[in-house]
Amino acid sequence: MKGRIRRCPSDMTYTLSERCPLCNGETVSAHPARFSPADRYSRYRRIVRGWKT
Repeated sequence: MKGRIRRCPSDMTYTLSERCPLCNGETVSAHPARFSPADRYSRYRRIVRGWKT
């Protein structure tokens, strides 16, 4: 286990463990992906989300 906070997508509970303590579901990282100015695919992600490029 890393020391990063995680979130359960089903009940939005924050925890440090891999499993949610309330529903025993898988948790995901609560942190956004790192930003990189050299990201070649950022333009396509903005198009999919509906943002202007």
